[in-house]
Amino acid sequence: MALCHASVMQRDDALARSAEPRPEDLSAIFGGDDIAPSRLGDAVIERLTQAILDGRLKPGDALPSEGRIAAQFGISKPIAREALRELAAMGVIQVQQGKTSRVRAIDSSPLSRFYRFAIGNSRKGMLDAVELRRMLEPQIARVAAERRTEADLAEFRAILERMKAALGQIPAWMEADLAFHNHLALMTHNALIILQSKGLEPVVAQMMERFNARAARERPDWEATFRRHARVVDAIIAGDGPLAEAAMREHFAAAEAAIAELYGSNPASDRDHREDQHA
Repeated sequence: MALCHASVMQRDDALARSAEPRPEDLSAIFGGDDIAPSRLGDAVIERLTQAILDGRLKPGDALPSEGRIAAQFGISKPIAREALRELAAMGVIQVQQGKTSRVRAIDSSPLSRFYRFAIGNSRKGMLDAVELRRMLEPQIARVAAERRTEADLAEFRAILERMKAALGQIPAWMEADLAFHNHLALMTHNALIILQSKGLEPVVAQMMERFNARAARERPDWEATFRRHARVVDAIIAGDGPLAEAAMREHFAAAEAAIAELYGSNPASDRDHREDQHA
């Protein structure tokens, strides 16, 4: 039994080693071993990220072990370990105890974490988030109208039907409303806009929860909100960018009273509005 167990361990070790780049490949992937002695961890991170950006390492590719990274760059294993941890925190690689670290496909998780910490639960943070959305989403709607495909429109119509069926039902409405705004970003076919939208999703969900739970919200208010969404959909179906942008601006303007009820007004927005009136 002991021999059998030893054989299994040797086989697993061999598989783990075979998943990593070969020693002779490391210089080609990471460049030379001429790292300056100061800020060694930052230098290792720079080399690793550059290898990913250049395509020498692709999503799913295995990284060398901490020991081999340390040997390659002439640094200690703790420095190599810390560099890998920082890359994992950035969402660039996936590190699991006892398993080979691998390059991750870029997603919105690090951005979501950043926004949650940057905005928090403060009134000012939420007002800043509302203002950010008001700046971004009308232009996103314009671009979506210009780039949407027939497949995009079919999904958009389906989302609108889900919203109609969910009127007055907060959880179902929120799910459909989040899908609406995320799909709007998807229709731009711009990877950064899509990541931005997904990154803001937890904050937007928090806003929607408070917005839709207002005691004063009755059926006519729900129906008016639905019609505003429908006007955005109609403009995008028509391929009319300026109309889609205007419809989204109208959507945010109509929600102004409810936003002020929940969070108060944003002093910066009030000042800008007054300056626009006097211009």
